[in-house]
Amino acid sequence: MKQYEEVIKVMEENGGFSTLGNLYLKIDVSNWKTKTPFASIRRIVQDEKCFFRIKPGLWALNSHKDFVLKNFLIDRKNSKKSEEDFNHSYYQGLLVEVGNLEGYSTFIPNQDKNKMYLSKPLKEYLTADEFYSFTYEHIIKKVNTVDVCWFNNRKFPNSIFEVEHSTDIQNSLMKFLYLQDFNTQFNIVADKAREREFQSKFSSSAFDPIREKVKFLEYDSLSKYHSKLFEISVLKQRFYK
Repeated sequence: MKQYEEVIKVMEENGGFSTLGNLYLKIDVSNWKTKTPFASIRRIVQDEKCFFRIKPGLWALNSHKDFVLKNFLIDRKNSKKSEEDFNHSYYQGLLVEVGNLEGYSTFIPNQDKNKMYLSKPLKEYLTADEFYSFTYEHIIKKVNTVDVCWFNNRKFPNSIFEVEHSTDIQNSLMKFLYLQDFNTQFNIVADKAREREFQSKFSSSAFDPIREKVKFLEYDSLSKYHSKLFEISVLKQRFYK
């Protein structure tokens, strides 16, 4: 079977689409005559004759285009809100998978657990059943709605993420302030186009207590890191066989 045929086969078995990370995981490249098989996969999916990009890190088959877009509610006939909902749960899913690969316990708010990350509800990817009560109750109530939280093995929040596709970034920054006394990394996840808006909001002196703890993480960077972690995971599996 040719290399591009193996990529197509995995996508077909997955419903006509796949993240790069899933392709790295599912395709047996041990017989590929190349020293850079993962780069070959990235090159293959960019062939517009067979594939198209849905979102950063997410590709699909042209032969399944109508079905896939309709399934994800992001075809042209659906509302802008539907596409925004897909974006939000997609990037939540990437963050959860990254957190899992990094060895953290991952949590998202209860109201988001039944939302779909590609073909499964987000709750099926989580490793924490609850938002741990690591401090006073009034603080927990203010922050337990963050889009994604990574807890360390002592059940303290290592990193929290707010996915901001169109909502007000300042509301998330205000939420971060409640955890200023903890050794927690705060992240605004958004399109590169919103970085200037983020910098403007974050320039307020009100955020001085968390000045060194907040990062802007653009969608493309997140998807690349997600793919790279899957690549490393596959290499580790082979190394320790």
